[in-house]
Amino acid sequence: MAIDPLTAAGVVLATAATDAVYVMFTSAVVARKRVPAATWSSIWYVLSSYAVISYTENSIYVLFAAIGSWIGAFITMTFLHRPPGGPPVGAAVE
Repeated sequence: MAIDPLTAAGVVLATAATDAVYVMFTSAVVARKRVPAATWSSIWYVLSSYAVISYTENSIYVLFAAIGSWIGAFITMTFLHRPPGGPPVGAAVE
């Protein structure tokens, strides 16, 4: 079982980029910034879209994955957005 150095380097770079984007996404979510969270989410899906391309053999579906990711993150952040000092989402009402 031979290891292709170029493929191995590509995997390392892709994984590093995906994790870096995930950290940026998480940071935007914690800061409750809808547009940055949605944008980082779509970039995250573009970077991790190798499986989509592999299974469909059509890279255009990556665009649809990114759009769906952006919409999902934006809607979720909109739902979670609360004025400062308010109870967190899911907290019991007293």
